[in-house]
Formats: sequence, C-alpha cells, structure tokens
Amino acid sequence: MANTLVVPGLGGAGPEHWLSWLESQVPGASRIDHDEWDDPVLARWAGRVKQAIDRSSRPVWLVGHGFGCLAAIMAAADRADHVAGALLVAPADPERFSADGVRVSQDDSRMRYPSISAVLPQSPLDFTTLVVARTDDPWMRLTTASLWAERWGSGLVLAGKLGNVDPDTLHGPWPQCLRLLRVLQNAQGDLPLGEMVGQQEPVKRRHGLLAKLRRQSRATL
Repeated sequence: MANTLVVPGLGGAGPEHWLSWLESQVPGASRIDHDEWDDPVLARWAGRVKQAIDRSSRPVWLVGHGFGCLAAIMAAADRADHVAGALLVAPADPERFSADGVRVSQDDSRMRYPSISAVLPQSPLDFTTLVVARTDDPWMRLTTASLWAERWGSGLVLAGKLGNVDPDTLHGPWPQCLRLLRVLQNAQGDLPLGEMVGQQEPVKRRHGLLAKLRRQSRATL
C-alpha cells in the first residue's frame, strides 16, 4: 500500500483545518513541515516535498492544498516513478507567484519578474491526478483550474458537489474529500505499489523541472 503525504498551502494547516482532519483519518499519513508557510518560494517548498518522496520506502499519494498543490506537482514530476497519484484541492494560480514569492499589485516592481507558470509541467503527468476546484476560489479561477487540469491530464471535480469548504476558515471535517481520496487509491489497487526494495539513491537531475526552477530563482535556496 502506498504512503500518503499531505502538503498544506500558504499559512500551513492548523489543527482545525480540514486537511489536518483528513490526515488524522488516513493511517500512516504524514505531512510536509517547514517554517516558511508565509513565504511561498516554490523551489524551497517543492524541494521539501521531493525529499519526503525520496525518504519513503513506498510510492506516495500526495494530497495538496493551495500553493502546496504547485509544490507537490513540481516535486512529483521529477519523481513520477515514486508517486502513486495526487489529489489537488483548490490549487493556487501560478500566475500569482514569481520564483521568489507572491507577485503583488501591478504597481509593484516584483511584477517585472515572470510567474512560475512556465516552469510547471505543461503536459500530462505520469501518475493519476485529480483537481478539486471551487467556483468562488479567490486564488484560482475555475477556467484557469480547468486549463491546468487539462494540461496535467487530471480529472476535474467541483468542490460544490463534494460539500462546500468554507473559503474563509477551511475548518472542520470534509468526509466527501476523504471518500474521493479513497476512490482514487482503490482505483490503483491492482497496480504494483508495494515496497520499493533495493532502490538506489535518487539521481540528482540537472535538467529536471525543479533544478531549472532553482537556477532561475533569485532566492537563496
């Protein structure tokens, strides 16, 4: 059975967050943890996810939220053979971010720097993905979410059909999302997702997506 790795978005996920509730419902689930929840530098966040994937002795299921979805996809694209699939809930719009963080108002000098859109995967991924989107998401328009889902070869589900997630608090249980994760995991039940015995040290890829992003970033990584 694959492991499950939770990847929170901006601000992290406190004990009352639905993502924390979901984590508590999945035996053996773990989460990405760092001290940069308010500093969305994609290379750093994705690097943390990739390290966690590499540490796992089994293929990994990723459950991401917001900016965490972008970090999860960025890392997983370089480790597709270690990833069983990904559930991406309300992904953040990559056009809102540069390699060094949030691209703020049009008058801010940071808008001169390109967004991270171009460095994200632009073609179908080699593992199962499902994007859960909201019509009222302030971080990603539904049309944009649909575009990225199509690029990644992902299924697209409207959150309204799964029970509404409060866009302000994001608190409380969300059993419909847990059921959706279970459906995705069960669909992989006949695939060889056992322990990866005898695996070699992960190869550092100079031409991988994350390596390219690190070279472009002006931040100290």
